[in-house]
Amino acid sequence: MTAIDLYAKASPDFEAKLAATVVLLKEAAIEHPGKVVQATSLGVEDMILTDLIARHHIDIAIGTLETGMLHPQTVAMIGTIESTYDLKVEVYQPVLEVAIEFVRKNGEKAMYESIELRKGCCGIRKLEPLNRMLASRTAWVTGLRREQSNNRADATIRELDDKGRVKFNPLTEWTWGDVWHYVSLNKVPYNPLHDEFMPSIGCAPCTRAIAVGEDFRAGRWWWEDEKAKECGLHVHAEEGAAEELPPLVSSIRPTN
Repeated sequence: MTAIDLYAKASPDFEAKLAATVVLLKEAAIEHPGKVVQATSLGVEDMILTDLIARHHIDIAIGTLETGMLHPQTVAMIGTIESTYDLKVEVYQPVLEVAIEFVRKNGEKAMYESIELRKGCCGIRKLEPLNRMLASRTAWVTGLRREQSNNRADATIRELDDKGRVKFNPLTEWTWGDVWHYVSLNKVPYNPLHDEFMPSIGCAPCTRAIAVGEDFRAGRWWWEDEKAKECGLHVHAEEGAAEELPPLVSSIRPTN
């Protein structure tokens, strides 16, 4: 049984939500011409946004973070996007030497040892590459939904991030049923790990399947306290600067 079979069920106001999402994506492109990127996690919510961007020919770039620790099924979605939609995906990777040094110093399972080490790993593999993705942008688009977790329950359709850029969250009001209804209706390709009870997919060591009744993000960093379960990508302006990133060696050139 697939995730579509299990979850696809539109809410009564699905069509209104869909129309509002398309309008917001078009507004983002108009307000930030050539300066807005969809930061896709390659999960199902982001695949919907990519599908809408392609379907409506909206001028929004597509970028992703290839952390070096993703499942092969997730990495494969990059090629799926490019072949299905004829869109180029900007791929941002961690600085190889910095990632290697972190593992050499702390071990391959450092993320399980402490929140500090886990966030240090996220800093190298996610936050620093994200900073490069957004360096020349004034806005970005995410697949955040309020239903995903308590930490995201107050997400708004547009907000400012910690650097003052506009962050558009077009799917905030969508339900899990809405998500899979759209996928079913439009034959949107999606990560096959969703069929293995992984609604939220991150790096392989930090993602597991969830059980019936667990929250959507229960399979992410499951060994940590609920309040710690973010990597730092989604920081509001009022929360101040994101956690300090590991310094880069000046002679090291980042990839992309």
